[in-house]
Amino acid sequence: MKFKYLSIFLLGASLTGLTACNDYLDVEPQSDITPAAFFKTADDLSAYTINMYESTFDYIARGSYGISIFGWDNHTDNQATVGYSSQWVPGQWKVGSNNPWSWENIRTVNYFFDQVLPKYEAGEITGAAADVKHYIGEAYVIRAKLYFGILQNMGDAPIITTPLNDIEEELIAASARQPRHKVARFIISDLDKAIDLLSESGPGGKNRVTKDVAYLLKSRVALYEATWEKHHAGTAFVPGGSGWPGKDAQGYNASAEIEYFLKEAMSAAKVVGDKLVGNLAENTGTAEGMDASFASLNPYYTMFCDTDMDKYSEVLMWREYIEAQGITHNIQMQLQDNGGGSGWTRGLVNSFVMQNGLPIYADGSGYDAEWEKAGVKATLQDRDSRIQIFTKKDGDIDRYNNDGSPVNFRMKFLLDDSSVRYVTGFGIKKGKHYNSYMQTEHNKGTSGSIVFRGTEALLNYMEACVELNGTVDATADAYWKALRTRAKVNPDYMVTVNATDLDKEAEGDWGVYSQGQQVSKLLYNVRRERRNELIGEGMRMADLKRWRALDQVKNYQVTGIRYWGSIYEAQLADNCNTDAESGKANMSAKELGVYVIPNQINKVNNLVWDGYNWCEAHYLNPLAQNVFRQTATGDKTDLTTSNVYQNPGWPMIDGQAPTGY
Repeated sequence: MKFKYLSIFLLGASLTGLTACNDYLDVEPQSDITPAAFFKTADDLSAYTINMYESTFDYIARGSYGISIFGWDNHTDNQATVGYSSQWVPGQWKVGSNNPWSWENIRTVNYFFDQVLPKYEAGEITGAAADVKHYIGEAYVIRAKLYFGILQNMGDAPIITTPLNDIEEELIAASARQPRHKVARFIISDLDKAIDLLSESGPGGKNRVTKDVAYLLKSRVALYEATWEKHHAGTAFVPGGSGWPGKDAQGYNASAEIEYFLKEAMSAAKVVGDKLVGNLAENTGTAEGMDASFASLNPYYTMFCDTDMDKYSEVLMWREYIEAQGITHNIQMQLQDNGGGSGWTRGLVNSFVMQNGLPIYADGSGYDAEWEKAGVKATLQDRDSRIQIFTKKDGDIDRYNNDGSPVNFRMKFLLDDSSVRYVTGFGIKKGKHYNSYMQTEHNKGTSGSIVFRGTEALLNYMEACVELNGTVDATADAYWKALRTRAKVNPDYMVTVNATDLDKEAEGDWGVYSQGQQVSKLLYNVRRERRNELIGEGMRMADLKRWRALDQVKNYQVTGIRYWGSIYEAQLADNCNTDAESGKANMSAKELGVYVIPNQINKVNNLVWDGYNWCEAHYLNPLAQNVFRQTATGDKTDLTTSNVYQNPGWPMIDGQAPTGY
C-alpha cells in the first residue's frame, strides 16, 4: 500500500526545478536535469538554492491585487481591513483549514544536503571554495526559515533531516512530534552552521542570503521561543505544561531553556545591531518621500519603496523587480491614490508618543484631542515622525503624473468599496512609491521588497535584554536612543516609561498584557518601540502570540479616525450611508461613537459586530484529520492510535471547532 498523503507530507518532490540564474528572480524550471548530472559545481548549488527562495522567503507577491506584505498586519490591533478573520470568532475556525503539516519543502532542502554534503566533504564540487560553502550555508538558512514557520504555526514538530523513503514504518516513525524547545534548538543549530559557511557579502549581494541574514534570523527565532516559553509557561502550549498533549517532556527545564534562548537572541542580534546603531537610514522628517523626479527626500521613507535598496545599510536582503525581465508586482496600484482596503487603527496611532517623549494623555504632552476634528494631519502633528511619514494625510501628494503634476490625497476613499477603502481613515503610506506609471499601468510595479531589515536586531536585543535582566544594559540603551533619535523623539526613553499609564495604553494596545496581566512599564515600552518601528511589516500577530497577549481580548472593537463631528463628516455627507441592516452601509452610525468602527459598519453576515474575541486554542493551528489517519495503526479507523497528537484545544475531526465552542 502506498501512503499517498503521508508521502506528500514527508517525502515531497525528489528534485525541485533548477536554474543557472544567480539572481533573486523568477525563472522557468528546467525539469530535464537529473541528480546524476547535478550538484557537481558551485553554479549547480546556486541554482538549486535560489529555486527555493520562492517558497521560503516573504516578499511582495507578484501579479496579485492588494497591498501584499503591507497588509499582513490586518486583523490585529495595528491594522483593520474590510471583513474579518475567523480567528476572532470562536467556533468558526475549524479543523482542516490552514493545516501546517506540510513537509515537501523540508524534503527538498534535505535532498540537497543528502546529495551535496558527501560531495563537499570529498572535495568533488568544482568552483570557488567560498562560493560552494556559501550556497551550502544558504541551504541551512532555508531549512531554518522553513522550520521556523512550522514552529510558529504548529509548535511541537517532527525533526526531519534526511529525505525519507516511501516506507510506511519509516514515515510513521518520522512523524513523531518533538517538543518545541528541541525544534527551536534544531533551528538555531542550522543557523550556526550557516553562519560558519556564509560569506559576509556573498554572490548575489543583498538579493541573496548573507551571514548577517543568518544572525538576524537566529535572533528572531531565539527571541520568539524564549518569550513563547516564558509567557505560556505552565500551559498546554509548552512541554510538560498542564494539558500538554506530548508524551515526554523529561529533561525540560523551563528557566534554563528561556535563559538559553534569550542569551542566544542577544548575542546574535548584537552582531548585526552594532553595525547599524550609528548607520541607520536618515530620517529628514519631510512629509513627502520623493520629489517629482522620484529622487529621495527622506531616505528612511524611500528605504521601503525604492527600486534599488542596495544602498540602505539597514536592508540586509531584498527582492529586486525588473520590468524588462517580466518581474513586477501590483501593490502600487492601491498604495498610491487609494486606501488599498486597509488602514492603521486608532489604537496604533495613539501608541506613538509626542516628540517630547510624552504619551498623548500625559500632562504636558501638548496633545489636544480637539485636533481630531480637524483631520488626520492635525491629529498627527508634533507626534513621533514615524506615524507622520508613513500615514497619508490631508494635503499629501500620493503620486506624480508623467508631466510632474501631483495627485493629492483624497479622503473620499473612506466611503468607497472594499478594495480601495481607507478602512479606518488612517491610510497606509509605508512602501508607497510616487511614480504614477506603477499605479496606472497594470502589473508594472518595480519598487523593491525588503526580506530582512537589520533594524529588527536592535529591537530583538532590547526586548531580550529586558526579558532576561529586567533592565536596560548599555547596548540596549544605545540601540533604543538611536531608534528614538531617528524617529525625532526625545531620546530619553525613561521620560516615556515614567509617564506611561498602562490602563490608558490597554485601550488600544494588546501588548500591554501577557497571560492576561499587565507587564511592567519598561517592558511595555520596549514592546511599544517594536510596534512603532515595525508597522506594516507583518510581524504583529506573531509578536502578540509569543507574548500571550491575546487572552484578555473580549468584544474588542478597533476604531479609526474621528468622522462624526470632524471635517470629513461635512466633506463626505452626500455619500455617507449608515444603514447597517441593509448591508450597504459605508460608515458606522453616529450613535455608536464619533470614531470609525470598521466592524460595525455592516451587520449582514458579520460575526464580529460585537467585536473580536479570542479562543486560546488559536495560539496554534490545528492539524487536519488525515494526519492522524495516515499515522494510525491497524485499519486506520482509530485516530487515537496515531503517534501524532493534535494541538491543544483542537479535536482530530475535520470540520470541528476547538473544544467548548
